[in-house]
Amino acid sequence: MSTESEETLFRAERHAALLCSADPAFAHWAAGKGPIRHGASVQLSVHALAARLVAAGLAADAAAVYRRFEAADTLACAGMWLVAHMTYARRVRLDGAPLAALDFKRAPEGHTGGSLNIAVAYAGYLAANALSGYTRSWLMGQGHCVAGVDALNVLVGNMTAAHAARYDVSDAGLSTLAQDFYSYKTDELGRPVSPLGSHVNAHTAGALIEGGYLGFAELQYVHLPLPGERLVAFLSDGAFEEQRGSDWMSRWWRPDDCGLAVPVMVANGRRIDQKTSMGRPDGIAWFDAHLRLNGFAPELIDGRDPAAYACAIIAAEERLQATAEAMAAGRARLPVPLPYVIAVTDKGWGFPGSGTQAAHNLPLPANPATDADARALFNAGAALIWQSREAIENARALLATHDVQGRPLERDHALATRDVPCPVLPEPELPAGALSPMDAVDLAFCDIIDANPALRVRVGNPDEMRSNKLCRTLDKLKHRVLAPEPGIAESLDGAVITALNEEAVVCAAIANKGGLALVASYEAFAVKMLGALRQDIIFARHLREAGHPTGWRSLPVISTSHTWENGKNEQSHQDPTLAEALLGEMADSCRVLFPVDADSAVAALHACYASSGRIYHLVIPKRVHARVLDAPAAREAVAQGWAVVHSVGDAPKSLQLIAVGAPQLRECLAASDALARQGVAHEVIALIEPARLQDGRDEAEHAYCVAADAREAAFPAGTTRVLVCHTRPHTLTGLLWPIANSAGAWHALGYLNAGGTLDEAGMLAANRCDKAAILAALGRSQDGTPLC
Repeated sequence: MSTESEETLFRAERHAALLCSADPAFAHWAAGKGPIRHGASVQLSVHALAARLVAAGLAADAAAVYRRFEAADTLACAGMWLVAHMTYARRVRLDGAPLAALDFKRAPEGHTGGSLNIAVAYAGYLAANALSGYTRSWLMGQGHCVAGVDALNVLVGNMTAAHAARYDVSDAGLSTLAQDFYSYKTDELGRPVSPLGSHVNAHTAGALIEGGYLGFAELQYVHLPLPGERLVAFLSDGAFEEQRGSDWMSRWWRPDDCGLAVPVMVANGRRIDQKTSMGRPDGIAWFDAHLRLNGFAPELIDGRDPAAYACAIIAAEERLQATAEAMAAGRARLPVPLPYVIAVTDKGWGFPGSGTQAAHNLPLPANPATDADARALFNAGAALIWQSREAIENARALLATHDVQGRPLERDHALATRDVPCPVLPEPELPAGALSPMDAVDLAFCDIIDANPALRVRVGNPDEMRSNKLCRTLDKLKHRVLAPEPGIAESLDGAVITALNEEAVVCAAIANKGGLALVASYEAFAVKMLGALRQDIIFARHLREAGHPTGWRSLPVISTSHTWENGKNEQSHQDPTLAEALLGEMADSCRVLFPVDADSAVAALHACYASSGRIYHLVIPKRVHARVLDAPAAREAVAQGWAVVHSVGDAPKSLQLIAVGAPQLRECLAASDALARQGVAHEVIALIEPARLQDGRDEAEHAYCVAADAREAAFPAGTTRVLVCHTRPHTLTGLLWPIANSAGAWHALGYLNAGGTLDEAGMLAANRCDKAAILAALGRSQDGTPLC
């Protein structure tokens, strides 16, 4: 042989051939099924795994193992066959008879190529669970490939209630599945009739994220499983090119507080547009080298073979477990290489059009409903992967080991059924007098950590944690690093995930759904977290609408060093966009709060952790501010959404100064003093949660918002109102339309995109949000005398 690799391959093939001749059961599986062919290396891996499973008592004999692998082949083929029908067909025939023109959709749609690839991968995942007796959690970054998962779930009976009510393994049930895929039909309220989505959705059995925003699964998977849990993360090579930071995951994994996370990249080599790295001719070799440089131990497998996936998943977990044991015994230390499976395949493998650009969406050259050649191509391709109903039922029975093994269905895996009880929330002992609200949050968070030692903690920190006044938190938890530097708050097992990449650190916190998490950032740069937050907000809300509980503790995302106190750093550091954007999300799922002092900041943090399944965006000053609410009043203000902090005269509601934010409240109180000297009746209101005063956009948000009669009692019609807000004024005017529209006069002051190198007073003056501007809006001079 000319090379060592050729010699190795030759020996593997000879060994596999000997095994086939010696064991009919092995040979029967090794012969493959449909287009699936098992290479010599996979055959040897399966043989070795069978021996280990028998020795561990997880299989009666090797033949039982081979039958389960054959079941995975059957389901992979049937899954690909069903995916092709979901894209193109209106009718599904389990007898495999060719379809006629009328059996096809007039407007086919689907991300077909990737879904075909995922069907093979997911079949391997199901086999790994049945073989090992453990139901792993799963995560899929390429959410547009959901058809591959939904198809397999129907075939094996792993469905949510919405799917089980409509689909089964019959001509009628599978035809309904195909017709529901991209049906676009809506009910009388405008909601989708079909429980299927173009991406992973709340009805996808076991789903964790939509995966519509490529790259976030790559940033979450290491942080998702708790110790004792296992996760398989199906990742996208396209996402690797679009989202940086996934190659840092090996820095964060620790055996003491992380479960067994196995990343599996489906490397199918096609892009919609760019091919900057992975799509190059040497892309896989380049990626292999890149992973090794970044602390991974990559393994290349055949992504066309479900057995290759199953063996790789189990072997990667065995290596991780051995690593953990070696570290516990002192035989190994960090950094350790993290397993990484690269499943090499062609986009759309197993069906005509494989490997072409068209395979991303519609792999056939034309629509089978109107083109005879395309119809013939579909029928020929489907025939190669068709499996009889009997074969599907037998395969399903072979992998339906849940009751015998005492494990949950894949829809009910550990991460999909999180249920974290409300933590103990002790009241912090705050020092008397004026105080930085972020200092108060720092104290309160440390007390919560101490009171709940069983909950894993993650803090997402993009930069300058001490500048953001979380000094006690940092000293307690420390930055997680591989090489701690003496004298710095760093540790191998630190709970603070620090990287100058807002998306990476917010994903670390989002993923910690089994514990307590917190994120704090400069406000201007926190906007880079928006995509990850919005995906989580929407998906959690959809889960609740579908009747699936979201039992994880809500996540506080704190914007500090904010627009008004960050004037010295130029206008790049003066941006309230994130709060404005999140105010556009549904208020029942994303609370945007503007605490005005230390006590209201603590109350907001406690309210967050007392709730579940929500994102709380807290805009909190780090500078010292006067205490205007005591602890009980602060709790009431956070619960209600506002508080009257000052009232003057017999008819105070005739004029209302409404402050959103601590600097704004200070200016309103200064203006109040001037008005009081003139005997002008008025009240000053700290509006903590503006969205509570809006008209709800659907039933859930309407139920969350303040009832109209209560809103009108607090903000009567005909009142003159001056809003002084943290955000751009037109944003809040639109949100607060009910009280703006009912006002006798409405004046809205806020961020006008004016900034530069300024102090806080300069920022307020430049944006016409100071005392003078408030009084001017009312037609009065700074000393309170009426203006001519």
